[in-house]
Amino acid sequence: MSATECNLKEFYSKKNILVTGGTGSIGEKVVESILQYRPNRVIVFNRDDSKQYLMKRKFANADNLHFCLGDIRDYQQVVAITRNVDIVFHTAALKQVPVCEENPFETININVLGSKNLINACKFNHVSKVVNISTDKAVHPSNIMGMTKWFSEKLFKKANAMTHNEGTRFSSVRFGNVIGSRGSVIPVWLKQLQSGQPLTITDTRMTRFLMTPSQAVHLVLKAAYYSLGGETYILKMNSISVNGLLKAMNTYCKRRNMVLPPIRTIGKRPGEKMYEELLYEEERYHLVEDTELYAVLPTHFSLPYLHFQPANITRYRSDYVDYISHEDLVSLIDHVQSCVE
Repeated sequence: MSATECNLKEFYSKKNILVTGGTGSIGEKVVESILQYRPNRVIVFNRDDSKQYLMKRKFANADNLHFCLGDIRDYQQVVAITRNVDIVFHTAALKQVPVCEENPFETININVLGSKNLINACKFNHVSKVVNISTDKAVHPSNIMGMTKWFSEKLFKKANAMTHNEGTRFSSVRFGNVIGSRGSVIPVWLKQLQSGQPLTITDTRMTRFLMTPSQAVHLVLKAAYYSLGGETYILKMNSISVNGLLKAMNTYCKRRNMVLPPIRTIGKRPGEKMYEELLYEEERYHLVEDTELYAVLPTHFSLPYLHFQPANITRYRSDYVDYISHEDLVSLIDHVQSCVE
């Protein structure tokens, strides 16, 4: 059955839900959306008290929203916070490629060992469903962040078949770049524009998948609803080129009677690729789709799978899909600017 708003409301109503990394760009959006479905309790778990303070003020009227300071690397804390929880959304991670390249040991501790802690704790506490947030950088990874997210995906898939797993269903979702998320290019360019600095670009030929925050959250919420255990869900999305985004920024400036600042080319940073991928070659043999999503199924699954149909694509690369139109990109820049004003 396709996930309608009515289905989702019924599914999440009266549930106890945990969001690791819940003060992050995606985590906060997940919390905001989940609260609309009237869950019994939503718990935000992260290690940054300043972000928790700001989020508490933003959601001051949400009586069913609770905050817990803790660290995904501390197994006993993770066991305690997953007690009596029905659904977990695992967004806690180090996500910035340059930061991960400079701090590989810490990245492994959080992205891999933190995921291992969560898996074991959720099994121990008989959590019903756990959704891991992954990334296109986990496909043929060329950097530390992508490698750790690939490893995390493997852990979440394998967890479904582990001994002593009494019904916890683990799945993953692969994101593209989320518009307006912390550290993403549009907010960086807007800040440089406002301060009169040159716009820093890596390579105009680079392409990236792009999704809105609402699309990202929609994917996450549907993944938990659909999951039978071991799937990897991928949103159907378009992409951008750095050159196309630069042209849209120029149009944005002209419409506001501003002059596009000089361009400073900094080159491809360590670990960056010219294009991103969302699908391994071998995964296409286990791929199904509906109107919005692809789902990579475990090899032991047999069809039919829910309402999904077999998919027939050979590759899913950011330089092989349709680009977001110029006008839509300008509108997205406008939207990001309105969110930071």
